[in-house]
Amino acid sequence: MADVHSKQTRSYNMSRIRGKDTKPEMLVRKYLFSRGFRFRLHVKDLAGKPDIVLPKYKTVVFIHGCFWHGHEGCRYYTIPKTRTEWWLNKITGNTVNDNKAFATLTEKGWRIITVWECELKKQVIENTMTELEQLILNSHRLS
Repeated sequence: MADVHSKQTRSYNMSRIRGKDTKPEMLVRKYLFSRGFRFRLHVKDLAGKPDIVLPKYKTVVFIHGCFWHGHEGCRYYTIPKTRTEWWLNKITGNTVNDNKAFATLTEKGWRIITVWECELKKQVIENTMTELEQLILNSHRLS
């Protein structure tokens, strides 16, 4: 099946997709900052360059797009009908890289929290943010 867009349109669409400062990431950052958490962004020295690093709590937060990171069972993770094999390799590669980064961070004593894009939709964002805050605070108490 051929792509529904021309090469130029597809190229433009793909160029608009960002790896940093995404809308889900900004929602989480704004919430955490408003609750008094101070953090660093995209620390290159840590495996996987976590989206949010809370050094005080020895916790990192990854904000994953359901499609890009293969969120199993999620309605937002659908495999494209065109270039299916390429996309499956891409998404599988992302998942493998995530798992390697998680293992390295865990080994170094970091606590890892993953927030999925679907958990930031209007119907569930309040619960997600409250749960995120509790996970961060609980990790601090356990130390």
